[in-house]
Amino acid sequence: MYQKYKNIEQVKPGGLELKDRLVGVQRVTKVTKGGRAFGFSAIVVVGNEDGVVGHGMGKSKDVASAIAKAIEDAKKNLVRIPLNKRTLPHEQKGKFGGAKVNLLPAAPGTGVIAGGAVRAVLESVGVHDVLSKSQGSSNPHNVVKATFDALLQMRNAQTIAKQRGISLEKVFKG
Repeated sequence: MYQKYKNIEQVKPGGLELKDRLVGVQRVTKVTKGGRAFGFSAIVVVGNEDGVVGHGMGKSKDVASAIAKAIEDAKKNLVRIPLNKRTLPHEQKGKFGGAKVNLLPAAPGTGVIAGGAVRAVLESVGVHDVLSKSQGSSNPHNVVKATFDALLQMRNAQTIAKQRGISLEKVFKG
């Protein structure tokens, strides 16, 4: 699922204490010759609040089973995100469809300055101090995927030093 991203460490859900957050439930309608058939679509974010997070979508005729399917899907897509103490390592922009998300690291005590879908993802990752701005589409599916796009591009100093083949001190000296 995350082939276009380098350095992504996919995580198995076994042994992790995962918490799920419901981002949104939409009622969908299929019009047939016998009338309208109603169903539900749910999007869920799961994470251990310590750098591991995943998102999933489920569809069903009733809300409870749509949420259950979404949680199972999210557990199959877990990834590890590099964190810098309680915030992000650097500023990053993410895009998916018409949704754009900007994430900025913040000083300790700032809190999670984010709306709806972005907040659910960042809290599941375990970020405590961050500034964010969501632009364009407000569709929760696209906003969650745009947030994941930004998070999956994050790299910490150790990763950068390893990729460049230099010591950690040289990364900070420039």
